[in-house]
Amino acid sequence: MTIKIIFTVFVGFAGGLAVGAGFVAFLTVLKVIPRLTQLTKTMKMIQHYEWAIVLGVITGAWLGLQNNILSLNKAFLVPIGLADGIFNGLLAAALTEVLNVFPLISKRIGIQEKIVYLIMAIVFGKIAGSLFQWIYFVDI
Repeated sequence: MTIKIIFTVFVGFAGGLAVGAGFVAFLTVLKVIPRLTQLTKTMKMIQHYEWAIVLGVITGAWLGLQNNILSLNKAFLVPIGLADGIFNGLLAAALTEVLNVFPLISKRIGIQEKIVYLIMAIVFGKIAGSLFQWIYFVDI
């Protein structure tokens, strides 16, 4: 029994270390924080951004390990869902902006002059996918 517990602790720690290292590599290699400060012209606030990320990761990990159920009013969940969707959308936009994905895709498939259509197709696809998930999988 002790071997199983030690093995479980080891696997959990190794998994957390791998995910944490991947997250740090993601932020470091793509230079997300410096690019964010450059775009928002808040270079002097870079330490606040870094601490916000560290505290957010620690808080999220701690809350993820808890077995709490929040009994909240459905109307209260709407702003939380909107904030989550806005965050994910902005993160996806930041990644594509940093990696210059849209210009590369449009150049490869030969529609450089119609990049607006490409972006709108992606936006409508994400909207349709989100609506499908909420209508089909979520019981409200």
